[in-house]
Amino acid sequence: MTSPAHPLPTPIPKWAYAVALVALTVTWLVLQENGIALGHAAETVHEFFHDGRHALGVPCH
Repeated sequence: MTSPAHPLPTPIPKWAYAVALVALTVTWLVLQENGIALGHAAETVHEFFHDGRHALGVPCH
């Protein structure tokens, strides 16, 4: 008995797409938050993500 030449594709559960979308959104917030997108709450959010931005190599000032 031989194995098939091409393995069968592994199905991706639908919840994995939702998790990926949330992860991309959070990454975007951490990397791009510069005060424009969030208005008056920007200063608080900026300080919240400040260390994370520098850990990822994104300069912010």
